[in-house]
Amino acid sequence: MVMKTEDTNEGARGGPSRGSLAAAAVAAVLFAAGAVWFGDEDRFGSRAGIVFLLGGAFGYVLQRSRFCFLCILRDFFEERDARGILGILAALAVGLLGYLVLMSSWVYDPSAGHTPPGAHIGPVSWVLVLGGLVFGWGMALSGSCISAQLYRLGEGSVLSPVALAGTAAGFVLGFLAWNTLYLRALATAPVVWLPERWGYGGALAVSFLVLGAAAVWLLTRLRPEPAEPGEALGAPPYTLRTLLRAVFVRRWPAWAGGIFVGLIAAVAYYRAEPLGVTAQIGSWSRQAGTAAGVVPGRMEGLDGFAGCATAVGAHWLSENGIFITGLVLAGFVGGLASGRFRLQRKRPAEYALALLGGVFLGFGSMISLGCTVGTLLSGIHAMALSGWVFAAFVVLGVWTGLPLKRRFESD
Repeated sequence: MVMKTEDTNEGARGGPSRGSLAAAAVAAVLFAAGAVWFGDEDRFGSRAGIVFLLGGAFGYVLQRSRFCFLCILRDFFEERDARGILGILAALAVGLLGYLVLMSSWVYDPSAGHTPPGAHIGPVSWVLVLGGLVFGWGMALSGSCISAQLYRLGEGSVLSPVALAGTAAGFVLGFLAWNTLYLRALATAPVVWLPERWGYGGALAVSFLVLGAAAVWLLTRLRPEPAEPGEALGAPPYTLRTLLRAVFVRRWPAWAGGIFVGLIAAVAYYRAEPLGVTAQIGSWSRQAGTAAGVVPGRMEGLDGFAGCATAVGAHWLSENGIFITGLVLAGFVGGLASGRFRLQRKRPAEYALALLGGVFLGFGSMISLGCTVGTLLSGIHAMALSGWVFAAFVVLGVWTGLPLKRRFESD
């Protein structure tokens, strides 16, 4: 017997009930109240309100377009459905353009040896390769990447809390291995920012050449499947009802989700910091591990790298924590409005796979300084070689991990 993951390509089954819509309205009011609360500068700082709203926008887009890296890759490998990957390519292209405008205004001469402030440009070594592979295996085993686990948490997933607990444990394992990895590889690993070597024009041209070649190959050889019922706005005439259903009930097409993800990434970098969803989880794990005497108090070179920082902060909730709070709450609103919020009983084997996969997710993202959002999306947007390397080995990890999961499921 083969078990399917919670996340599927189907839209809301039968649509939302009146009770679900009423609950969604209440959740939306609570989200608005949260935006006001986080907007109090004396409590969390001047950027907290916009960070919360950006997290909400990101979570809603992920939930509505089912922008889950694992689901997208699984559909491609198993069904030759290329729509999701085209959505990822759209997110990368739009984000690249947005980042280019910002970076070129902040760092006029990229060859001068200065990298853009805060950009996720990480070291490239065999540690990054290992991190990408392990993270890909974690995606395959747990059923999704970390960002999707967070928005599915808002949809009532009973596996996501288990996977996220495993992620925290994986971070602790990563902290235990960090000093050894740093001394053996990361201390001397190159940090490659492509515009520094090729200029902004050359780096953008190469990036778009890769994205364009991938898109052409997908469109000409694999041909995306026709849109499923409920994915498009529908046939005219358009009415207020059809527009509302398109925004709140029907699944958004992958290309639309990708465009919005790219736009949110650029706005987030301009107003706050690059997109990422693991910094707060890592910080809590580091604090807990240090307090328990498990994690070393000194992490060699860790806090000097760009990426999803896991430093112990003065406040219990960092800006990244506020961001993922908005993400989860927006997933809750979207899940209720679309009728996707549901609690389902799972077999013990599914919980075990979620936990094991979560450990892999945490370990892989810790040693890679981020996940598919922080290292892959934000890294490629910043034209960092580390983003492309991580992406390649995440794909390889998912490709090799999916058969392993099927074997576990069939036992």
